Amino acid sequence: MAASGGTRAIVAALLANAGIAVAKFIGYLVTGSSSMLAEAVHSVADTSNQGLLLLGGRRAKRAATSEHPFGYGRDRYFYSFVVALLLFTLGSVFAIYEGIHKLEHPEPLSSPVVAVIILVVAIALEGASFRTAIHESRPLKGAGSWWQFIRQSKVPELPVVLLEDFGALIGLVLALGGIGLTVLTGNPVWDAIGTLCIGTLLGIIAIILIVEMKSLLIGEGATAPVLARIIGELEGDSAVQRVIHIKTQYLGPEELLVAAKIALTPEMEVAEVARSIDAAEQRVRAVVPDARIIYLEPDLDRTPVRS
Repeated sequence: MAASGGTRAIVAALLANAGIAVAKFIGYLVTGSSSMLAEAVHSVADTSNQGLLLLGGRRAKRAATSEHPFGYGRDRYFYSFVVALLLFTLGSVFAIYEGIHKLEHPEPLSSPVVAVIILVVAIALEGASFRTAIHESRPLKGAGSWWQFIRQSKVPELPVVLLEDFGALIGLVLALGGIGLTVLTGNPVWDAIGTLCIGTLLGIIAIILIVEMKSLLIGEGATAPVLARIIGELEGDSAVQRVIHIKTQYLGPEELLVAAKIALTPEMEVAEVARSIDAAEQRVRAVVPDARIIYLEPDLDRTPVRS
């Protein structure tokens, strides 16, 4: 469900951004607005980013090999990290550069009405894409806040698309404000200021994504509620006295590795140990389907008895 939902959100964003990018470039050629140019480059970057997300999802489906025995699930994290870098370089840095250039060499706008029409249409298209991303993300978000979803989600595509679409909407409003103030005041400096604001906004979003995708790429464990459920199921049989220690790590958005040492009842037969471990694995997978790879090491509880 997460994979299919992420794909729908990506495709919706890709189609919207591709059409918007063409319209914005036409608007820039007609008006000469730096805000419009910054937004056009931003849309090109977003379109490229969605293509990279689709590529990452496809490459992550490759079968495991002897060189990569746990598969290629983290390809989705890698390509999402590349997307964050592109958003920073192609989006933020270019917009800031263009804004500074226009501040130093302001140019009057021509046919600003064309830019306003294009921006209004772009807001409607981006709004539709953003609504799709919200709809696909809501089942995974649960009762938490959207900020918690972005920070804790193990599915990288949805937070990326959500923040990209949100940034695009705010950027369009900033571009519209810059052009509007330029028309009202006759001072093209406002268009440059709008461009700088767009660059700053994209930089903040890109840094958030870089931090989050880097964390996923180097390996994140299960969240506290998920870990508590795993431990509860491991200890949910009289044969298991307690979990001595446990480590988890996501090998991909829907693939969790669980490694634990469990204290079993002393003097159990080998066959009983095997049955207890198999039963524990089944209980964990029943409540945490992402726990596809589980390694359990049986041991004895050597905790000193306090007198």
